[in-house]
Amino acid sequence: MIGQKWTGSALVLLLFAAGIVVLSCDDGDDRKGIGNVGDSDPTSNSVVEYGDVHSGGMYHLGPVDFAETDWHNACAPGPGYRAELLESTGLGGEYLAGVSNAFNMGGGICDACVLIETGQGKSIVARVVTYGVTSHDDNLDVSPSVYESIHMGEWPRNMSWQLTACPDTGNLIYEFQTEANIWWTSLWVRNARVLIDKVEVKSSNHSEYYELRRGGDGTLTDGSGFGDGPFTLRMTAIDGQVIEENFDGFETGELVFSNQQFQVN
Repeated sequence: MIGQKWTGSALVLLLFAAGIVVLSCDDGDDRKGIGNVGDSDPTSNSVVEYGDVHSGGMYHLGPVDFAETDWHNACAPGPGYRAELLESTGLGGEYLAGVSNAFNMGGGICDACVLIETGQGKSIVARVVTYGVTSHDDNLDVSPSVYESIHMGEWPRNMSWQLTACPDTGNLIYEFQTEANIWWTSLWVRNARVLIDKVEVKSSNHSEYYELRRGGDGTLTDGSGFGDGPFTLRMTAIDGQVIEENFDGFETGELVFSNQQFQVN
């Protein structure tokens, strides 16, 4: 996988299984999303997992990083993730991952978290910030922080991964595109602890909730725009939780920090 170029194209839509499994991890640094990085067995800090376990691949040092030293992150705007998002998106320590195109969900995988468990018994939670071509669909590319936390010199670097709830790194963040306006409105919803299934808007242009279109880079877009004045966003997570957020309006390229977040039980 090393040396493969990450792309932003949307290929295959992954449908999640309905079941939710609760596992336990050790009491490592939860802010960094780390569980069982040491030698102890998992004992605490419940991790909520969603959908299928992908166990046929290996992890590789991408590298996936905020600096985009090798490749652009498919879930970021052209210039890359904003510096203000490093702590939240990076789970406090640039703990990042990239998945195969087979699991990009048409951009829906962007900013999701995955639990990685190696064949050597190490585990860590990382944020998905990119996707692209891999030699095996179940492979992951990871950031240096992830690699250094779980690598024990083994070969092959066998692992499994599964979608999971993210560690607590604060509340939702709304990032409006730099070209967003009242006639064409587009944004990212960042830092959701639970993967978002859909986002809808009610505005001067939409008297009833209207579902935003997901882009390959994870953006959510209303091609006709929100229009002038106040609007409400309604976010629905894959576990059915709903958050409504009221806005007086927005500025082009604005970064808005919410006081709300999905709950992880």
